[in-house]
Amino acid sequence: MPQLFLLANLVIMVAYAAIMVSIVVPVHRAGQLGSNKLATATAMIFFSCAVGHGFHAVMAWQMLMALDRVHAHGTGPGWSSASAVWDACTAAVGIYYWSLRRGYGVLLQKGAIYIDPWGQRRLDEADARERAARDLAEAHRATLATIVEDSADAIIGLTPDGTINAWNGGAERIFGWPAAEALARPASLLAGADGAGQQADMLARMRAGEGSFSYEGRRLRKDGSPVDVAFTVTPVTDPAGGVLGVSVIARDVSAEKEAAERQRVVQERSDQAKRMESLGNLAGGVAHDFNNILAIIANYTDFVIEETRELPHVQADLAHVRTAVDRATSLTRQLLTFTRGDAVQLRDVDLNASIAEVHAVLDRTIGEHITLIAVPAPEPVRVHADPGQVHQILLNLAINARDAMPDGGTVVLEANVATLGGDELNMQPPLPAGTYARLLVSDTGEGMAPETAARIFEPFFTTKPRGRGTGLGLATVYGIVAEAGGSINVYSELGVGTTFRIYLPISAATGPAPAVASAGSPPHGDGQTVLVVEDELALARIITRILTNGGYRVRTANNGAEGLRVFQEHGCDLLLTDVIMPEMTGPKLAELARRERPDTPVLFMSGYSNGLLGTTHVLDEEIAFIEKPFTGGDLLHKVAATMHMTSVMDDR
Repeated sequence: MPQLFLLANLVIMVAYAAIMVSIVVPVHRAGQLGSNKLATATAMIFFSCAVGHGFHAVMAWQMLMALDRVHAHGTGPGWSSASAVWDACTAAVGIYYWSLRRGYGVLLQKGAIYIDPWGQRRLDEADARERAARDLAEAHRATLATIVEDSADAIIGLTPDGTINAWNGGAERIFGWPAAEALARPASLLAGADGAGQQADMLARMRAGEGSFSYEGRRLRKDGSPVDVAFTVTPVTDPAGGVLGVSVIARDVSAEKEAAERQRVVQERSDQAKRMESLGNLAGGVAHDFNNILAIIANYTDFVIEETRELPHVQADLAHVRTAVDRATSLTRQLLTFTRGDAVQLRDVDLNASIAEVHAVLDRTIGEHITLIAVPAPEPVRVHADPGQVHQILLNLAINARDAMPDGGTVVLEANVATLGGDELNMQPPLPAGTYARLLVSDTGEGMAPETAARIFEPFFTTKPRGRGTGLGLATVYGIVAEAGGSINVYSELGVGTTFRIYLPISAATGPAPAVASAGSPPHGDGQTVLVVEDELALARIITRILTNGGYRVRTANNGAEGLRVFQEHGCDLLLTDVIMPEMTGPKLAELARRERPDTPVLFMSGYSNGLLGTTHVLDEEIAFIEKPFTGGDLLHKVAATMHMTSVMDDR
């Protein structure tokens, strides 16, 4: 048995030594011999055990050598004191190892005592990847927080009962509440009387488990001003589906709504302009035929008046007829003005002078219960317009103001200069940016409701009792203003009054406005030949009679083609032609006639709103024109003036 004990201790000693070497060498190569205390303590245990078993092997060898002495003397060797001491050291190392293990909690790596260089490298790389992932996640969270905080939209968190628990910078900008003041307060802080019910309904739907949805509403800022907001609300739930809160994204849509409203108003203005144009075309067609009829009635009435001077009672009746014709003529003229087809005589007009003239007329006639005030501009304000039409604007508006104050009040006529930005919505029609002359007519009357103010420029629309208004006064004003390249603005409040603002382009001319020469008796003709081309036979007969009585020889034709044949066969000293005729128009006839005789004077006549005057509806100085209906004196004056103008041009 001693031999077996010796062999076993030698094998164990060698194994422990080999284990110690397998620990110490890699740890040393890894440079961890001083730092890896647990691996060093483990190596010390195996070293101590190897040495202890070495002592046991020595004792076994001594026992074999002393075996004979045991048999001879009956006594054997005892345990070596050195072996006992070493065993105590081994126990101490073991205690040290387990205290280290307890202090570490675990080994350096699961199932390992040391880490080799390649393992350490992989561990470092894994640790670096983990740190990079943590840094990226942290940067992502920081970026997301920055985006949420700096978002132009309000991002708000609510508890299920509506308490605010999240509030970003967009919410501060939209609603005006700092986060410190908004947090922990109810969301009803933002809702007015109209929005409270809407907000309560939203929270109820969220608590009931409804998913995300959107809606719009009006809320209140901190200063009490309203703001239109588009909301998107989404429930915040736990893994089990329970509602933890509500996420609200709110966008200020006030500017979008204002833009949409502006677009709607612009579209309405455009539609109204189209309606006015359609009505104008209709009115112009009516005026064309009506003027021909009025011309016949008026001139035949004048003929009868001249031939019945000895019959006073007939003269009185005819005077009533003539008055009715004049009223009808005035009505037709208003229609033509509204349709921008009235023949106008443009010149530079000082608005201050126009106000003074109208004030002088109205001051005696407007009524004692009305206070009339004129406020001229500090400096002359000139526009290029027909002075009669400027007077008509002021008179129509002032009379309307008087009618709106049956119990008395104040009317103010004012002139000044105003600058427009070009984006005003309540201008009819719209005007580009610039500086304009402005006429104001204000009253302290009954005012108008918005729906009434929206229709006042429509022809035949009136709020006056039947028989007291034609509905053409303001339509005429609109036509005059639009024709002059201007615009009109109306501001009215029920029970407060109304103000009309007329904007007109300022004339570039300086100096006093020229005066209009008054017409005397028409000159008598010297037998000159006038070719009259008129498709209305009754009117052609009247014109022939007027010209014949005025000293002219007259040839007539019923249409343009016949007129051209008569002109080619006989010629004439003046061509008097209607503008609108079937088959061949008056301008075309004049063009063909002047190809043969370029010096032939031409006088156009028309009662049609869109005839000779083209797109501008304004007479050129080189074109002679007389509007229907006209009197005999008007016609004779115009014929003489046209012939005179042509002769002057020929002399040049």
